[in-house]
Amino acid sequence: MYIENIKLKNYISFWLASMFWIISIMIIVGGLTRLTDSGLSITEWQLFSGFLPPLNNEDWIEYFELYKKIPEFTEQNYLMTMYEFKVIFWWEWAHRFLGRLIGIFFLLPLLFFTFKLGIKKLYNLYLIFILICFQGFIGWYMVSSGLVDRVDVSHFRLSIHLIIAFFILSLILWCYLSLKIKQNTYSKLNYYIPIFFLFFIFCQIVIGAFVSGMDAGQIYNSWPLMGSSYFPDDNNFINLFKISAFSDPSLVQFMHRNLAYLILLFYLLMLIKIYRNNLKNLFLSIKIVGFFLFIQILLGIFTLVYGAQIILASMHQISSIFLVSSSVYLLYLNTNQQPSN
Repeated sequence: MYIENIKLKNYISFWLASMFWIISIMIIVGGLTRLTDSGLSITEWQLFSGFLPPLNNEDWIEYFELYKKIPEFTEQNYLMTMYEFKVIFWWEWAHRFLGRLIGIFFLLPLLFFTFKLGIKKLYNLYLIFILICFQGFIGWYMVSSGLVDRVDVSHFRLSIHLIIAFFILSLILWCYLSLKIKQNTYSKLNYYIPIFFLFFIFCQIVIGAFVSGMDAGQIYNSWPLMGSSYFPDDNNFINLFKISAFSDPSLVQFMHRNLAYLILLFYLLMLIKIYRNNLKNLFLSIKIVGFFLFIQILLGIFTLVYGAQIILASMHQISSIFLVSSSVYLLYLNTNQQPSN
């Protein structure tokens, strides 16, 4: 994205940086909404009227009565009080409120910058806005899966909702970097190496959503073994190659663990290649990635050992934001450079 007007360029950079942090907060709040089992507390999608929370006791009773009709209440939370309902309600309301703010805060500046620069220079930002709108639809698609025959949402739909959020975040960061970092002539890695690394991290986010969606982090709370063995003893190894494995909590946890080991190995190979080829322009970025990868793995182990306690699990998700962002930064630096002669 090339913009000649320095003043407008700085405005857009500040706007994109602000959107990056707001969406990061949105991801954190979304994670806490899942960890507190709050996602089904609002059983209707109200695009405009839902902007305001309940304003009186009658409104609270109406929302609570709607919640009482879904399986999560009738089968699991049938002893819930109004006070307890308000706790989970506020998490879900905050998540939806942030979603609406993101849409408004992205659209209004986008229209202003379109008026100043024309739409041709901002096609990529319109793509991001379309994804933001689509994300709202996916969010309701996810919630609707838990309103009829389940006591929670589909972990498949949860993973789609989460990975789109990270994809939007990555695109916003990429656009920001394109405005702040000039193209340079340096030696670089093979183009596909950092792409594959980021791809593996996105796959890990999807599997992590499976773990969260099925509460798979609350079983086999030991490391490095799963109980008394490396492979979960409540399963057969052959089941790992069946499509049903993605709906099996112990196998999903096994995948999540081992994909982390694969990512670590891939990182070490990438690190060795960068230093062996003396790619000094990538030294800092690969160190940043390594730091957040180490933190992510460490938090993952603690989250597992302590039974997916909310604080640790949330910190694990927060660190994933930094890991993805640093990996996008590494990819951008490597992509944005012309090979040296």
